[in-house]
Amino acid sequence: MKKWFVGSMVILLLSGCAPQINKENEVVQEKDEKKETSIIPSYQISDSVYRTTIPFKASKTRGMVVDRLNSTYDINEFETGLMRVAKENFSTDTYFFQEGQKLEQETVRSWLNRKYTKAQLKELKLDAEDNLGLNPVNDEKGSVEEQNEKSPIYLAHILEHDYLVKDGKTVKLGGMVIGLALNSVHYYQKEQYGATFEQPIKHAKLEEEGKKIAEEVLKRLRSMEGLSNIPITIALFEQNSKNAVVPGSFFAYAHAAKGSSSLGDWKAIDEKHYLFPSSEAEEDHREDVAYFMRFKDDVEEYFPNYNGLIGRAFYKNDQFVNLEIDIPIQLYGEAEVIGFTQWATSLVMDHFPDYFNVNVNISSVNGAEALISKKSGDKEPFVHIYK
Repeated sequence: MKKWFVGSMVILLLSGCAPQINKENEVVQEKDEKKETSIIPSYQISDSVYRTTIPFKASKTRGMVVDRLNSTYDINEFETGLMRVAKENFSTDTYFFQEGQKLEQETVRSWLNRKYTKAQLKELKLDAEDNLGLNPVNDEKGSVEEQNEKSPIYLAHILEHDYLVKDGKTVKLGGMVIGLALNSVHYYQKEQYGATFEQPIKHAKLEEEGKKIAEEVLKRLRSMEGLSNIPITIALFEQNSKNAVVPGSFFAYAHAAKGSSSLGDWKAIDEKHYLFPSSEAEEDHREDVAYFMRFKDDVEEYFPNYNGLIGRAFYKNDQFVNLEIDIPIQLYGEAEVIGFTQWATSLVMDHFPDYFNVNVNISSVNGAEALISKKSGDKEPFVHIYK
């Protein structure tokens, strides 16, 4: 018998598992020669999730990622994917997550600039020590097309994640993970407010430049206060184009041990996102696409003139991880939302194999309407209808 969980709010009371805000959970963190008291939650959602200290400290570069990456898909994947990379060297049992506290906005902004020529420095009235850009110099020789083909912007953004360790009643910075978001497409304009042109960047070139940038970033981090002797991981992320509806992926990372001034061997990351349906997904994962298409066809029987359903599948090491399905609908009341959600849930359980992790997001012009979630091995799905 299927169970339906319907309501405006689902509250799960975990006996004995709620965070205990008492002296035993308090720790002291030193920051800028000051000591701050924080709370470490006693409950950890799962072994695969980092705990964070309370109160939560926002990154000093918060907000910059929105301006620098091409889509919300890339933004979300860049941040969550960096946590997956972190687990390779920073265990969730030992380390606590904190958003980046070392890199200031001004610092990151200066690193994202192009390198200046001597003439450009003079024109801008800048000193040599201000020439911190990690993107290639534009010597302004040749046509605009030639300049952008020769010297595209490779580095789009730098994201810092900090990992804390507990030593008695004190927590301190125990490691750092840096994500470098790299452009698969360089966008430029020939004139201010003019049309935008595209310059694709080959992956091999992007990887070469990304690794060079990573070594320079490590060198600069090591010169900063408090970072000379902690382990640092740097990962490379290739963001997708602006019109893509799936995110880019992390493709390589390297680790510098405590005190090391150079990154170790680069390790490949085999992760990829696919749009369902698409010719690429059909070619690489035909059977999984077939499951999705049978689900899609039956949903569209409910809406004969409807064709907006899409899926985003994530694979790691060529193995299926999860599938996110978005269904935008036009419904006319709560009863119809409930009816359609029940129908879609039945299709999820009927069409997808036991090992599939599937989330179905049903939305309308009014926002989110319902969520259907089936985890691998689940005999019954979780269904939530928003009010």
